[in-house]
Amino acid sequence: MSKPPRGLTPEEAELWARVAVTVKPLRRPPVRTAAAAAAPAVSAPLAPPPRIRGRVPEPPPPPPRPSAPPRPLDRHGLDASWDRKLAKAAIAPDFTLDLHGHNLDSAHARLDHGLTQAVAMGARLVLLVTGRPRPSDDHASRGDRRGAIRAKVLDWLAAGPHASRIAAVRPAHPRHGGAGAVYIVLKRPR
Repeated sequence: MSKPPRGLTPEEAELWARVAVTVKPLRRPPVRTAAAAAAPAVSAPLAPPPRIRGRVPEPPPPPPRPSAPPRPLDRHGLDASWDRKLAKAAIAPDFTLDLHGHNLDSAHARLDHGLTQAVAMGARLVLLVTGRPRPSDDHASRGDRRGAIRAKVLDWLAAGPHASRIAAVRPAHPRHGGAGAVYIVLKRPR
């Protein structure tokens, strides 16, 4: 059994109060809300600081903020006039990126590099030629069959370094490749 704390003598309490006044807090005091201000304040007895040898441990870092789930790139992001122009192929692509003949790794690297070039050029509409998807019902093996690049493109774009610059991804008009290509609409630079 442990003994209850003995408390401070009047001399120790006076010394502790003088020391406590000179201490600079590590964090700002919490902001009191209306509910906290209405609650009665409970004063705890003044206890001596714990005895610690060596360095004083730093407080743990705050937990990371949960990030918003990524927006699906094939929805929203454009007004109706953009969608009408893309559906009629009334806008010519500013930059074309062809991934034919690449494996998954080199296609992913080429996509990132190509989008970096398109952004540097100030392109707004990128035509990405991936090849036609192969019909398959097995979504688990989509990286192992023909049309694997096409199956991975949306994932790469959503998780890639240029995701914040992409306004939308839309299917290409048959004049620009149809089912074998997509338009990537980049946001206007600010």
